[in-house]
Amino acid sequence: MSIVLAGCRSVEKRISPSNFRDWTPEQALLPRAEASGNRVTVRNVRNCKYFANDVYLVDYYDKTFDLSSVRSVDFIVAPFAGSPALAHTMLSFKIRGPDGKPDYLAVSVETRKERTETYNAVKGSARQYELIYVLADERDVIQYRTNFSGQDVYLYQTTATPEATRLLLVDVLGRVNQLAREPEFYDTITNNCTTNIVSHINRIRPNRVTADLRVLLPGYSDELAYDQGLIARRGTFLETKQQAYVNPLAHRYAGREDFSELIRRR
Repeated sequence: MSIVLAGCRSVEKRISPSNFRDWTPEQALLPRAEASGNRVTVRNVRNCKYFANDVYLVDYYDKTFDLSSVRSVDFIVAPFAGSPALAHTMLSFKIRGPDGKPDYLAVSVETRKERTETYNAVKGSARQYELIYVLADERDVIQYRTNFSGQDVYLYQTTATPEATRLLLVDVLGRVNQLAREPEFYDTITNNCTTNIVSHINRIRPNRVTADLRVLLPGYSDELAYDQGLIARRGTFLETKQQAYVNPLAHRYAGREDFSELIRRR
């Protein structure tokens, strides 16, 4: 009987995505954005505090800012160990705080997993995971990867102007709200972290990212961004990548309130 029920549940999940399942604690709450003119409030910015790879305290806060204070956006690549062609990619928006100091809002497009699920690439192409946009503190999404999950993380300054950055963030927040209303299935190939970033860029500037196999192999997406002039060049691509490596600084400044500012002092 349990096998039959499990089979029915799997079929039901493939038919209809939902925002109402028994989610893992760190993905249970969806972010939302509220706007009044240029004033934006982002609800449920995640800032999990990790003590080990699978031991953490879930925490959230709200962030309010004026769009005119959005200055730039960085591109983050975290390759999968042992699979150089695969990686998780993220964006992080630099926002000038009320005190003039920089603040950051990270955007991580992920599979939204239930408590009993672990990620599997084949299942990711079989409508078995919903899609979630995690809006987070960098001490969460970067520090977790560098200090607890054993991933290398590369943080690249993009060449986006402040105006383009603001348009990009508005587009991202629009999709955040859309997913809160209308859930979607994640897809390993067509609806993942990197394809969504590319879609956002190309919506605000059509064909800015041209067709390239490296979109489907996100471990090489930083090289693609370098070749297409999307990230600031610091010499050759290998020299640029070396300067973008943040793990040593992320370990040194773990837990600091100014973590984001310190890992950029390279």
